[in-house]
Amino acid sequence: MIFISVLIVVLLFLDTAVALGLIFLFKKEEITSPRLKISIVIAAKNEEKNIAGLIQSLKNINCPLDHFEAIIVDDNSSDDTFECAEKNIEGLNNFFVVRATNKKFPAKKGALQIGIEKAKHPYIMITDGDCTIEPNWLSAFSKKFGQGFDFVFGIAPLKMNGNFSSRFASFENLRTGILSFSAAALNFPYSAAARSFGFKKESFENISGFTKTTETLSGDDDLLLREAIKNKMKIGTVSDKDAFVFSETKENFKEYLKQKSRHTKTSLYYTCNRQIILALWHSVNILSLLSLLLLFVNWIFALPFFIKICVDVLIVLTVQKNFSYKFSIFNILTYQFIYEGMIVINFFNAIFRKNEWK
Repeated sequence: MIFISVLIVVLLFLDTAVALGLIFLFKKEEITSPRLKISIVIAAKNEEKNIAGLIQSLKNINCPLDHFEAIIVDDNSSDDTFECAEKNIEGLNNFFVVRATNKKFPAKKGALQIGIEKAKHPYIMITDGDCTIEPNWLSAFSKKFGQGFDFVFGIAPLKMNGNFSSRFASFENLRTGILSFSAAALNFPYSAAARSFGFKKESFENISGFTKTTETLSGDDDLLLREAIKNKMKIGTVSDKDAFVFSETKENFKEYLKQKSRHTKTSLYYTCNRQIILALWHSVNILSLLSLLLLFVNWIFALPFFIKICVDVLIVLTVQKNFSYKFSIFNILTYQFIYEGMIVINFFNAIFRKNEWK
């Protein structure tokens, strides 16, 4: 009985913290946006089918042409990514495409490093080759950089279609976003999406860039954020709806598992305090879910389960529109069970699976 009481107290404390973080996150700010000069860097590998859409969305950005440049780094693609990018930037003086030769770092980090070194502006934005950008992306980040932030990340929803893999991946993205953005709003950032991620170039150089983030092939976002945290840099978020960055979900569940394996492996290299808090969060939630198994002993033992489910549904229903999603109560209940189980599966998958950059 004592264990159940402690579990309920910790669960309510953590859920209250998440709720407060979300309130802070979506609090309206009326701040004039400065016009800062920004370089956009994209590492693209086998994005022949997607790169034209990305370039078109970048053309539509609400920003003077002399205030931004876009550098596409073709990372040794086996398709026509380079040629397709060249064709679509023809006649644009602030768009460039280069090949990733003589990389200093493996995988995506090496390609990004090439683009960052070529960037001429003092602020860097990173996104992926399969993304589409909302028009006020740069102005929203410029506003944050103008407030003195060194690293900033934004909301990056997935485009949800009708199949299970896509819908579940989108729900997982929503749940992950709720936790990571609320934590950042409480001044406890730990994770960011490279699809919408930016930093002051000087700050990037002050933490030695990617030099200390080579534990995994991925982590060009999270591990860079880790180094910024270690160096006590100012980290902010962008939650404006007109600054979202959208991307497609993986084609099937197998590809989703590969992607989650890379992401989860990166979490094994977070700072110690971040790992402890995340382990506590997931343990409490999984134990609360499993408390339903004790219902036959005494209904009071299953109380953590009912509290967790009610709070989860309430939080998702309340904020999902802010992350550009719309799930029914039935979907939330169904995917929530799968989500908790997949956390365990992805953890072991990350430990034993060999990862690769596409």
